[in-house]
Amino acid sequence: MNFNPDLLRKVELHTHLDTGLSYYFVKKLIPDITQKSFFEKYIASEKCHDLGDFLNKITPSLDLLQKRDVIADAVEDLFIQLKSDNVVYAEVRFAPLLHLRLGLSDCDIVEIVLEAMKSSSIKYGIAAGLILCTLRHFSEDQSLRTAYLVNEYVKYGVVALDLAADEARYPLNAHLKAFRMVLESGGNVIAHAGEAKGAESVRETINKLNISRIGHGVRSIEDRDVIDLIIERNIHLEICPTCNIVCDIYDIYENHPVNLLKEIGVNIGINTDARTVANITLCEEYLRINRYFGWQYSDFIETNFNALQASFCSNELKNRLEKEIVRLS
Repeated sequence: MNFNPDLLRKVELHTHLDTGLSYYFVKKLIPDITQKSFFEKYIASEKCHDLGDFLNKITPSLDLLQKRDVIADAVEDLFIQLKSDNVVYAEVRFAPLLHLRLGLSDCDIVEIVLEAMKSSSIKYGIAAGLILCTLRHFSEDQSLRTAYLVNEYVKYGVVALDLAADEARYPLNAHLKAFRMVLESGGNVIAHAGEAKGAESVRETINKLNISRIGHGVRSIEDRDVIDLIIERNIHLEICPTCNIVCDIYDIYENHPVNLLKEIGVNIGINTDARTVANITLCEEYLRINRYFGWQYSDFIETNFNALQASFCSNELKNRLEKEIVRLS
């Protein structure tokens, strides 16, 4: 039987709003843009020099996402893409402090995204939560401000604080108070790690930030003690294979550790991370894993179940969605 990823109802926990603008969305804002110029400006090369090189491709999107209507429309654009991937639950993330250039306040921005997500959730039948990112190069004050926003809007759809951006160039120190602030308020915290740096970065992130999920975490495979720590604490890894290949963490897809991590019992889920910049959809990601590692429907149902259980939605919603993801469309 041919593998058809469209049949699978999916959970995506790691997708960034500001790296997922479609060509059709950008075309509405810049009518004279061509697909060729869009590709050159918004999509990374098949092999970047490193994560920093990859992150530079976000700048054109951030230039656009500074106005109320544009931000709201970008949310709907992402939900249209999620619907095409047959996603039933998503956690969308972005850094509010990157959208302040034209006078919107950080509270304005969070409220715009939450309202647009609520509307799109109803329109497209996709349950969703919002994750707010602080960034590695942010100051302690900026991280604390982002943590404040998480606590302020936790009752309105914000589900966690995340730490993103370039782990290789910036340490954790500036972010410890922000993470403590959210944890002490009973909130959820996650972080990117084990992407631009190795297994020791994963260990440090787990121990210093007390996270329950890790964005990527793939380089934990380099140290069995770190793998054992992840398994012992049942920390969920949000795996994004194509992004890792594009960022040159692994040379070719066949050498990505996604299959090995699953086989040794690590709790993992499959995600796109940066849909536009990495030029990937979730269905395409599933096809690649099927092609290179032979995963079948049962494997993806397992990882989607893992992601659902690791998500920050209510137990009631988890129970309802579990029944959906364990059967094919």
